[in-house]
Amino acid sequence: MLPIKPYLLRAAYEWALDSGFTPHLLVKATVYGVIVPNDYVEDGRIVLNIHPDATNNLLIGDETVEFSARFSGRPFAVKIPLAAILGLYARENGEGISFPADDVSPQESEEAEDQPDSDAQNKTSPRGKPDLKIIK
Repeated sequence: MLPIKPYLLRAAYEWALDSGFTPHLLVKATVYGVIVPNDYVEDGRIVLNIHPDATNNLLIGDETVEFSARFSGRPFAVKIPLAAILGLYARENGEGISFPADDVSPQESEEAEDQPDSDAQNKTSPRGKPDLKIIK
């Protein structure tokens, strides 16, 4: 079965543009595979303007969102795995679509990768399978 998230993102993006709004992505920047300018990350998150006037070659694909943009006048190639996207909303009114933060939890984060603690790796369960324990 195909994931619904890329279809919802493309629909919300088109809705924002058709309504004359500026679409913004809210991204959890600590998810493995996220390539964004670290200078603009706050509290592990980044908000990106993805309006056609602010980006080049925007591609909302089935696994990633990719585009190039300028940050402080410098070009930067942005790549975001869909699991890292927390929402897409219109800057002007805040309306849009959000995704649960637990959507991101199965992904390895850069923080977990930087820690040599093997317990952190053992605590992550395979994608889609909850790790439950019976406590009496």
